[in-house]
Amino acid sequence: MKKRFRVGLVGLGEMAQTHIRYMKEEDRFDIVAICDVDSEAMARVGDQLGITDGKRYIDYKQLIEDSDVDVVVSVTPNNVHADIVEGCLRTRKPFMSEKPFTRIFEEAVPLLEMYEQRPVPAMFGFSYRYTPAFRYARELIREGKIGTVSSFSIQYLQGWSVASKNIPYVWRFNKDITGSGTLGDLGSHMIDMARFLFGEFEELSAQMHTIVSERTDPITGSVLKVEVDDFASFQGRLTGDIMGVFQTTRNAVGSGNQHEVSIYGDIGTIHVSTLEPERLVWISEDESSRVSRTTLDVPNRCKVTQYADFIAVLEGNVLDGTPSFMDAYRNQEVLDAIIRANDTKTVIRLNV
Repeated sequence: MKKRFRVGLVGLGEMAQTHIRYMKEEDRFDIVAICDVDSEAMARVGDQLGITDGKRYIDYKQLIEDSDVDVVVSVTPNNVHADIVEGCLRTRKPFMSEKPFTRIFEEAVPLLEMYEQRPVPAMFGFSYRYTPAFRYARELIREGKIGTVSSFSIQYLQGWSVASKNIPYVWRFNKDITGSGTLGDLGSHMIDMARFLFGEFEELSAQMHTIVSERTDPITGSVLKVEVDDFASFQGRLTGDIMGVFQTTRNAVGSGNQHEVSIYGDIGTIHVSTLEPERLVWISEDESSRVSRTTLDVPNRCKVTQYADFIAVLEGNVLDGTPSFMDAYRNQEVLDAIIRANDTKTVIRLNV
């Protein structure tokens, strides 16, 4: 009989329901403890999962130290990512944490030192590695389907915070909680996808901007200044002199969740998007320069789930492409370089 994993779930917001569903689908996880500072969320999810009062924690440190918890799953705002990861490393408890790795890079450095001294099984929530079309694109690139890759463009667009919707000031606009805005929220996924497909960042330049600079406090009605970006663009040179152009915003009218990449090789092009998660477009030319545009269905071998890979991590069998502790650390390193490039208006070279 396969081992079941007893999970402590920290953070009971909207994304927690996605993680709960994924765990149920794999049928190897039992959520035995939960944690949140919101009493209403605690009651709602606790009742949903049948969690006893003694396993409903306000303090995530108590949940991490609970001897009945084998594995911690953290789905929280950015400002507690570092503390939760630190607690899991200190107690030698395996974990999955949402991205970004930490709020700011300075929080990431001591965590890496801890991990290198006493590593534990860990995985991070770069979920678009599990969009089948992106996995298939990676496979085709490695097979040389489009030849040598020279450049790519990548964007991640959402429209939920456009000015006309009058979205109030929520935690995603609070720099003390998030560290950055759209960059850390959506840009971290673009960075991870570039690393997943192509390799490491070697240098970059950047521009960040706040389009909607004020929002209304939903409690007091006062107007608050937004100190984080809601638009970010950057250019990067990656391993092998592959050049990339990146754009992200939460102010793209009509974009629900549009994350996409166009990849240009010397004998072809690949387009892939979350809007078509199980298909991609392959473009090539024949000897007469006639363009062929073919839609390819993703094979079943590319339909891998995030929590199936997490089970492999917990069983000591880390599979290729699994978003690891070091992937999350490198991601935070690139985020920091983008912010520095924007602030100094210079090209930043990364140590790779």
